[in-house]
Amino acid sequence: MLAAALVVAALVLPNTVVGLRPARFVRIPGEAVIGAAVMLALPRRPRVALAAVSGVALGAMTVLNLLDMGFNQYLGRSFNVVLDWSLFGDAESYLEDSLGRTSTLAAVAGVITLVLLLFVLLALSMVRLSNLLARHTGTATRGTLIAGVVWITCSSLGLQISGVPIASDRTATALKVQARRISDTLEDEAEFRKVARVDAFGNTPGSQLVPDLRGKDMIFTFIESYGRSAIEDPVMAPGVDRTLDARTKALAKAGFHARSGWLTSATYGGSSWLGHSTTMSGLWISNQQRYRTVMASDHLSLTEAFAKTGAWDTVGVMPGVQKAWPEQKWYGLEKVYNAFQLGYRGPKFSWSTMPDQYALQQYQERVHSKKRADGKPLMSLLILTSSHQPWAPIPKMVGWDRLGDGSVFKDIQAAGNKPADVIADTSKSRQEYGKSIQYSVTALTQWLERYGNDNTVLVFLGDHQPIARVSGNHASRDVPVSIVARDPGVLDKIADWGWTDGLRPAHDAPVWKMSSFRDRFLTAYGSTPHPDRG
Repeated sequence: MLAAALVVAALVLPNTVVGLRPARFVRIPGEAVIGAAVMLALPRRPRVALAAVSGVALGAMTVLNLLDMGFNQYLGRSFNVVLDWSLFGDAESYLEDSLGRTSTLAAVAGVITLVLLLFVLLALSMVRLSNLLARHTGTATRGTLIAGVVWITCSSLGLQISGVPIASDRTATALKVQARRISDTLEDEAEFRKVARVDAFGNTPGSQLVPDLRGKDMIFTFIESYGRSAIEDPVMAPGVDRTLDARTKALAKAGFHARSGWLTSATYGGSSWLGHSTTMSGLWISNQQRYRTVMASDHLSLTEAFAKTGAWDTVGVMPGVQKAWPEQKWYGLEKVYNAFQLGYRGPKFSWSTMPDQYALQQYQERVHSKKRADGKPLMSLLILTSSHQPWAPIPKMVGWDRLGDGSVFKDIQAAGNKPADVIADTSKSRQEYGKSIQYSVTALTQWLERYGNDNTVLVFLGDHQPIARVSGNHASRDVPVSIVARDPGVLDKIADWGWTDGLRPAHDAPVWKMSSFRDRFLTAYGSTPHPDRG
């Protein structure tokens, strides 16, 4: 009975958390009926061998279903067997940063043990059931025929329990979906290579790129997980909206004005680099293979466009980068400051290596405030990290003149929430996520208010929505985007975009695909298209 229950449960297991309902597990799996008929027809040795292999295969499908569950819950998409294996290393690093090395090693060991146990138990269960069928051939044959007739009848009539069809072909369907996903991935890789070779501004001379921004200090900033839910979800929105409105007023008092809209991100819940590269490339980079293809290409990035003019010095501040970052070349950045090059001596805040306020102050001291010998303005790419999950502990703003080497944050970090307490609690995760966005927006806009000038232009946006547990199972992929400047001519150039005044985009503000931003931005500021068609 236990063997049969385990096999049936594996055969009808859904691939989403919301699908885990009791009615899903009282169905008749057609694969079991066919399997029983095949086992009854085979001699002992091939029957046992087939049963063992089938159990292992069913174990593999169960693991894929569980991976689909996790990916759908956190990244809003299914697991891709071709592309997503590399993400396990990132997941392990995230857990180590959030929960500590010991807890992570224990979790990894536990997962590996459970997976191996699943394979062994399903293989043994299949062998035991096949032997049972062989010992009771007559009864088993009649039972298989009856089950087959019931399955066909239920399937033909569409009979259901609590809205779930009684006749199940869940595993066969899942196999077809996985095969189609693999085929589509391989086809997508070839097709995307062709698309990436076409670039509307690929042959544009530097003199004809963004001429209307000459002399401006350009700052492109991504705020981690800053999604539409932060502004519109009833739990997070009140606090975030108050912060956005207050910061809009504070910036206006300092002479800055903003316009904001929405972009639909190419990723969801994670894989931030896909959002960054989609925004900067003008291409829809929705998976790791596309990302690798673009990083190896000479497709013009928005940041590289500024470098190509020869009129800007370029720099990146990446507090989340903790290893070699060859993407620096594609982004056209002459210098990149990573997590180890900003002089931070304070505590980590879970995954985030340092608070955003500290990273911004270091950007000011090391880069923005320096007089450049060539007299060129600066184009900067900043990727802030304090709003990265698990949103515990969250930094607090301190006096800008008290930041020092970051040691001031030790007491704040120690007094904050523990990551394990927030990760396991959906309500806390949503509340703390909203607070983290308030912190990041406040830090960035206070920096602008404090250090910006008439030639400062800030473009900031989210890279993706937070995980589904926070944003909801049916949340959009939209993220806010804002352009802030003191020079009214900068915002006049985008007057026809229909964006909302201030830092908070209206619900009905225009929504564009994130991949359209590069070309719209280049065009708005006077760039002349000269296509490169590969």
